[in-house]
Amino acid sequence: MLTPVARTISFALDGTEYAASPLKIDRSKLYGWTELKALDDDGRECRIVNMDETGTVIIPKGGLGLGILSPEMDWVERSGLKAVRRDGGEAELVKSSYGAPVALKDTVDDETFLDHSITAVYQLDGAPRELAAAVGDKIYAFTYSYRDSYKGDAAFVLAAGGTLFMLVGYRTEYEMLALAQAEAVDETDTDEDEEEPDELDFSMGL
Repeated sequence: MLTPVARTISFALDGTEYAASPLKIDRSKLYGWTELKALDDDGRECRIVNMDETGTVIIPKGGLGLGILSPEMDWVERSGLKAVRRDGGEAELVKSSYGAPVALKDTVDDETFLDHSITAVYQLDGAPRELAAAVGDKIYAFTYSYRDSYKGDAAFVLAAGGTLFMLVGYRTEYEMLALAQAEAVDETDTDEDEEEPDELDFSMGL
């Protein structure tokens, strides 16, 4: 049910540092999982393979790789790539959350927290009770990154029943829709003496 991350994360709160070991809560071990297997007529499990564009050559598992080519079709090493923002400026590197103490200084309300889709839940094992007491009923937010990268994830630290948890996810962007300004509908009074249109005769032309 709990899978260790094998790294220790430190939090700094109110001038004190606290260390903890994140244990990932494996949902599949909690709720189980299902598998779909394809079998041949003899009951042997089928395996997925790839074929070339002609459909005559079978490429076994591991026979394909991902490569990066320049516009001139030259091979590019991943180390030679540079991350940029949409405006063309160089993207800032997000340092790993395990490289230095994470400062818990920003809090969010329940509504902001619920605006996020949570993708991973960690129990902070070994965290001192003082940290759980200091967190209290607040929800602390920070940017989480397992390793140095150009994209961090939204993360939250909160306490429940005296146990500390770290939740990682992303903000869900909702589009708020509103009705356009209601227009007055002009109702045309029908004259009672007005002739009703003739009903269609579907037998016409038969």
